[in-house]
Amino acid sequence: MIAKYWKKIGMFILIVACIFNIMGKLISKLSLNKEMLTSANYYLEKEQKEEK
Repeated sequence: MIAKYWKKIGMFILIVACIFNIMGKLISKLSLNKEMLTSANYYLEKEQKEEK
């Protein structure tokens, strides 16, 4: 039975793997963007405190 449907099973596995890969990259990208914004805000606040 598996021999009959091996192409469909392989395509399904490939599609699922691609979706997980894309979602992982998007999540990492959003986290990196958030981290950069947080760091920028920290340094701006630090500079403002030093000026006062």
